[in-house]
Amino acid sequence: MADPPMTAPLAELNSWNADWKGLRVAVLGLSVTGFSAADTLAELGASVLVVTEGASEEYARLLPVIGADLHVGPLAEVPDALVSFAPDVVVASPGFPPHHSVIVWARQQGIALWGDVELAWRVRDKVLRADGTPADWVLITGTNGKTTTTQLTASMLVAGGLRAAPCGNIGVPVLDAVRDPAGFDVLVVELSSHQLWYLGLQHGSAQSVSPFASVCLNLADDHLEWHGSFDAYRDAKAHVYDSTRVACVYNKADDATRLMVEEADVVEGARAIGFDLGVPGPSDLGVVDGILVDRAYLADRRTSAREIATVAELAERGLAAPHIVANILAAAGLALAFDIEPAAVRDALRTFRLDPHRIEVVAVSGGITWVDDSKATNPHAAASSLAAYPGAVWVVGGLLKGVDIAELVADRGTGVRAAIVIGADREPIVSAFARHAPGVPVIEIVAGETEEVMVQVVEHAAQVARDGDVVLLAPAAASFDQFSSYADRGRRFAEAVTQRIDRQAAAADERGTGGIDAGDSDPAGGDAV
Repeated sequence: MADPPMTAPLAELNSWNADWKGLRVAVLGLSVTGFSAADTLAELGASVLVVTEGASEEYARLLPVIGADLHVGPLAEVPDALVSFAPDVVVASPGFPPHHSVIVWARQQGIALWGDVELAWRVRDKVLRADGTPADWVLITGTNGKTTTTQLTASMLVAGGLRAAPCGNIGVPVLDAVRDPAGFDVLVVELSSHQLWYLGLQHGSAQSVSPFASVCLNLADDHLEWHGSFDAYRDAKAHVYDSTRVACVYNKADDATRLMVEEADVVEGARAIGFDLGVPGPSDLGVVDGILVDRAYLADRRTSAREIATVAELAERGLAAPHIVANILAAAGLALAFDIEPAAVRDALRTFRLDPHRIEVVAVSGGITWVDDSKATNPHAAASSLAAYPGAVWVVGGLLKGVDIAELVADRGTGVRAAIVIGADREPIVSAFARHAPGVPVIEIVAGETEEVMVQVVEHAAQVARDGDVVLLAPAAASFDQFSSYADRGRRFAEAVTQRIDRQAAAADERGTGGIDAGDSDPAGGDAV
């Protein structure tokens, strides 16, 4: 299906100060992203209809205040209200996949189809820098590590004296950052594959985003149910490099990202900057004898390197897991493109802390270390966690999102102490262990109530873990079958760990022993396989 052509009037809408009045825009979805798009368009003077299957009371109440109309109802078929509205543009929230009925209809009708990022790029001159130019953009994507790298990059730029803000898929809509009256020198934009698919529809147009620097951190199976195939997912991710002006940062350990850069249509003069955990080449960042170094942004890079940090220093702050070190190198590759000093990168790392639910140590008690990496929502992320904690008791499972977990079990599952399997998609995981790691004990948690899942997980884990072991929650799956989010899943795991430790301490006090026996209570609710 051919992409709809951009009409001449729409091509002229490339500034906040353009004439947006009279433009008819249908906004699909009314979450944070959808509301930011509707609010922006209403402020610009466009006629706005928000179309959604459900709306929070707060957003629904605010729409009339900003001057937008609302249609709420099923979207399995294109609603009459949308057809009669006859939009010039449809701005879709990232949750709408390419095969959604309204998206298919818009493309068949030749209606311009934007995401919120395209709209934000067109109006990026809302707030200008002192030199009269809009903020530069840095784009960050990848199957895993996006949020951490986005936060790291923004922190490094701020430490280097620039006004930088993380935004996009990280939680703050890029439209809100563009309209922030404080203004920024750099917007560090985390992009999902969904957002990049919509951005790819505009590739080659006058408004296509042209970032200062960009990176795809890694690529592995994920969101296949949204894109329809791995190739489509890969193609969407590759759009992150489109029209990059200065630095295309890629992962030397992941050939897919290198090929993306080689195939990208970039601005003449843009450089390819590699990173990995090995010794760097003259245009790379890497690790030499436990030291993170830059050989990309110094004049004599063919014969020398600059120190960024040491692995030992990172270990003191819980940042030495291999995949986190890779994220740090990627972020440094982006930040140093702005000519900040390595000292600013080091300063940022001294105060940086990972977000919750990212290889977060919940507790160390009774010889067991309990680690929450609930953010590991796909096999690639879980593989990184298992590499950081080999031999762990592995808590795995949830919604697999169409991804085959067998390869992960074959590669990493054979080395775990035991597997505790949760979630709706348990059968493929159990079968994978039976085929590839038959010697590993596998316990299924069949609890029907969310409140009981992690309680049973922790009890079983305490039974099988030995002194010095790690119990690792790295589900390799989405959480929405049993929990409201990956954060909810991680929080419930941590609460169950804390409650068990408290119970064991209380029991020890009653016995007068003062000690905690990590395995002195019977598990419940699980079936050994």
